[in-house]
Amino acid sequence: MKPKKIWANLAVSNVEKTREFYTKLGFRPNGPHTTKELASFLVGDDDFVIHFFEKERFKTSLEGELADLSKGNEVMFTLSAESREEVNQWVTKVTEAGGTILFNPQKHSKKLYTENNFYTCVFTDLDGHKFNVFYM
Repeated sequence: MKPKKIWANLAVSNVEKTREFYTKLGFRPNGPHTTKELASFLVGDDDFVIHFFEKERFKTSLEGELADLSKGNEVMFTLSAESREEVNQWVTKVTEAGGTILFNPQKHSKKLYTENNFYTCVFTDLDGHKFNVFYM
């Protein structure tokens, strides 16, 4: 099998507030895929799709319970940055949009893949979904 595309589906408490949050961060709305139960965005050069469904709607597709993000994580997305300055700009934008910075930008020197130095921060959106902003 050869999938043509992969995207993420996440549950949120308030679709409209989620739409406002990600719009403030510069995520691109995914055209007609916007309803009162769904906010959809395109991310990055390859147009990775992230759908944010209203929780009760998402549960019907999931056929199960949602993760309690205050107790753990279902996934962490990584957003690549072009520079250390851009990582710092994410902190400002996320804070202004109402997100939470879990840790401010830091430089790391641990061996990661084949590179040595990277600069990163982690934030959560309004519902606790985690994002790592990463410059290497």
